[in-house]
Amino acid sequence: MKRIALLFFAVLFTVIVSVPEARSADDLANKFNDVLSQAQAQNGWQIKAADVFAMIQAKKQDFLIVDVRPVPPGQMAGKIAGSIFIPYYDLMKPENLKQLPKDKKLILACVTGQTQNLPVVPLRVLGYEAYTMSFGMTSWIRGYFGGNFKKGAIAGANYPVE
Repeated sequence: MKRIALLFFAVLFTVIVSVPEARSADDLANKFNDVLSQAQAQNGWQIKAADVFAMIQAKKQDFLIVDVRPVPPGQMAGKIAGSIFIPYYDLMKPENLKQLPKDKKLILACVTGQTQNLPVVPLRVLGYEAYTMSFGMTSWIRGYFGGNFKKGAIAGANYPVE
């Protein structure tokens, strides 16, 4: 009888412990859904390089550019004035999140505009007003190697579609 009671309490304890975990996963999925459902109406949270440049020229103080290019190339070809550098794969570390203000727009910039999209949704889920700069540094620096990389990919593209 004691074994049955012990087994019953062990099963009950397991169920009680796992329910909050499942609820937590559902809560997290709901947060991501809430954020993602806004993406289309907000242009996928993208900002053109020309608009970023205009903000810099106007000396606006309501944004921060976060250079998320990996190392290398990192900032080997230069950087946008006033930007901070945190590679995309290190952005979610607590010590790096502390560098990001929640009261300013965060504009993420990478090489070609692809990897900067990885952290934008998690940042928004965490309450940051995060955006990406369309086409990354390729749209900022004339002749940037990212643009040449894209041209090479496009030149080789000729795969069948349905």
